[in-house]
Amino acid sequence: MIDGAIEKGSEPGKSPGFAAATQALYSLAYTLKFMIKKRKTNAFDYPVMPLEGLWSVTDGKFDITIKDNWDYTLMILTPDEVKQADFRNAAKLASEKKGDDLPLQKVRLAKFKEGLCVQATHLGPYATEPQTIERMQKFMTEKGLVDNVGPNGKHHEIYLSDPRRTAPAKLKTLLRHPVKRA
Repeated sequence: MIDGAIEKGSEPGKSPGFAAATQALYSLAYTLKFMIKKRKTNAFDYPVMPLEGLWSVTDGKFDITIKDNWDYTLMILTPDEVKQADFRNAAKLASEKKGDDLPLQKVRLAKFKEGLCVQATHLGPYATEPQTIERMQKFMTEKGLVDNVGPNGKHHEIYLSDPRRTAPAKLKTLLRHPVKRA
């Protein structure tokens, strides 16, 4: 995981900090994967999973058109068999390759438990996600659930497509909102 905020006047796709955080996370994820695959004992292979983002707003006022008040936690799922010592070794190796990379130093291995959620696959550009979220909220209401994404909640996205290689109309994103029973 790594935390950050979109810079004033920017947005996720153009934010230098977001790009650096994403690069640091992937750099460490692949270093960890290959380090564990090649170790002499208890070696195993696993795929590097898709990038995930937890999104919230700094001022409590979410507007899809205003993107420079967004905070994020970026994550890549790692197998439970990966331990803190493995992570520290991979971080050391990645740092040796990348040099004194500040975003790389901010990456951490942590557990994330979301609990009960409502999830939907969104197809299309990120800007049209509010329509999918409206359908999710209608479903929540019908099922007697309350959306926990609010002023203090975090909107969860799992990116199944690479926006650098996929046309916006074909992007696939899992949208996940934690919920509680009404």
